[in-house]
Amino acid sequence: MALSMYHYLAKVWQDEEWKKSVLRKRMIEWRNEENTVVRIEKPTRLDRARAIGYKAKQGFVVVRVRVRKGGLNKPRPNKGRRQKRMGVYGFSPSKGYRWIAEEKAARRYPNLEVLGSYFVGDDGLYKYYEVILVDPAHPVIKNDPNLKWLQDPANRRRVFRGLTAAGKKARGLLKSRGLKYTVRHKFVKKQKEREAKKRHEANKYYRLQNYDRIPGKG
Repeated sequence: MALSMYHYLAKVWQDEEWKKSVLRKRMIEWRNEENTVVRIEKPTRLDRARAIGYKAKQGFVVVRVRVRKGGLNKPRPNKGRRQKRMGVYGFSPSKGYRWIAEEKAARRYPNLEVLGSYFVGDDGLYKYYEVILVDPAHPVIKNDPNLKWLQDPANRRRVFRGLTAAGKKARGLLKSRGLKYTVRHKFVKKQKEREAKKRHEANKYYRLQNYDRIPGKG
């Protein structure tokens, strides 16, 4: 059986030599010449865009979004603390980079709805994603039986409620991921550690409650 064009497109994106020769030059241009959210004429990865639901017709908008990599740093407190209790470093966002990219695109185009997104590349500072947006008020979209569900008020601003694929993945709703590594999973894990007195807060309370029993104290 003959393979489709999309099979060969997906195979190209797995070629390391092509990434070094072509994709690296593209990302240098994206980083030096483009803004955070840029509208483009057509998808860079047509196979992934088609899988999401992209159609080359009116009502569809494709944008490329860059998201800064790395964790978050919080303001350093001006009161005395041990270094590891400063709470300054090591705060990673609870959302995935792809979900953050979708929200950036939705804020840039508030009248459009996010249909999905996919990864296109990264360098030492940024990750790049392409987001497929749809205009639910466009007559072509209204007459499309596969896309008119976007007119339902229950699907308005769906990206900010975690209803896209990236949002569901971060919320732990996909079967392949379950609840592991999500915010809820982390909370439950910490709660169990507190009950079992395995966390540093629990050890501190234990020492305070048993201060008189420590040899040489009290």
